Amino acid sequence: MTGESEASVRAVLEEACRRAHLAVEGAELVRLGENAIYRLPAKVIARITRPGRQSAARREVLIARWPAAHRVPAVEPLPGVPQPFNVDGRAVTWWRELPPHRHGTALEVAGALRRLHALTPPVDFALGRLAPFVRLPERIERATTLDARGRAWMRERLADLGERYAALPGGLPECVVHGDAWIGNVVGTSDGRVVLLDLERCAVGPPEWDLVSTAVKAFTLAGITRADYRAFAEAYGYDVTGWHACAVSTAPAHGRGPRSPEPKGSTA
Repeated sequence: MTGESEASVRAVLEEACRRAHLAVEGAELVRLGENAIYRLPAKVIARITRPGRQSAARREVLIARWPAAHRVPAVEPLPGVPQPFNVDGRAVTWWRELPPHRHGTALEVAGALRRLHALTPPVDFALGRLAPFVRLPERIERATTLDARGRAWMRERLADLGERYAALPGGLPECVVHGDAWIGNVVGTSDGRVVLLDLERCAVGPPEWDLVSTAVKAFTLAGITRADYRAFAEAYGYDVTGWHACAVSTAPAHGRGPRSPEPKGSTA
C-alpha cells in the first residue's frame, strides 16, 4: 500500500479505538496486506479489512468463538467489545494477542486439522461451502504489476482451475475445513498451545483441500522434509498424495529433501 493508503487505514484504526474505548497511543503496524494488522497496548490485535467486508468479518468472529467451545484452540476475539466495528465501510475486529509463537510443525498441523475436521458443523450459524477462489478475480483486476497480456493469462488460468476443481471426484467425506491450512496458519505458542489462525475461509468442504497444503510444502517447495510429511500423514491418518485425483510437482534436487519420483498430490 502507498503512504496515503496507510494513513487512511490508521485513521480508521483511531476512530474504531475511540468508539471501543481502547487506547490507540503506541499502536504498532504489524502488516499491511489483504487486511491491516495493528498491535495495540494491553495485548490487543486490531484487524482492519478492505471496504465492503463487514459480513465476512462478522462471520470470522463467530467462527473463531466456535472451535474454542469444542476444545480446538483458535485465535480469540476480544471479549466485551462489539464485533465488528464499521468505520468508513471497513470492518474492524479485535483479538487477544498471542504469546510469542512460531509456525507449527507438520505434526502440529496434522493434529490441529484432525481435531477441526472431526467437529460437527455449528447449528446456530451457517459455515457455508468452501469457496477456494474467493476474491481472486478482484485481485487479478486490481494487480498493478500485470500488463494486459498477463491479466488475460491470469483470467484464463483461474477459469481453468475453477473448472478442474468443480470436476474433482469425491474423496474423503466432506467436513469442516480451515480453507487456508498452510503451516503459518497453525502456530505453536510459548505457553505450549497449538492455535489455528486466520479462520475467514473456514467452511464445509473436502478435507483434501486442507491436507494438500502440507503435501505441496514437502514435495513442491521442499519447505519440509519427506520424513516430516510422512509423520504428518501418519498423525492425521490419511495420505492425500495417494488420492488418484491429485498431482504435485517435485521439488528441485537442491531442496531440503532428496529428489524422488513425482508423487500423487493436488494442485486444486
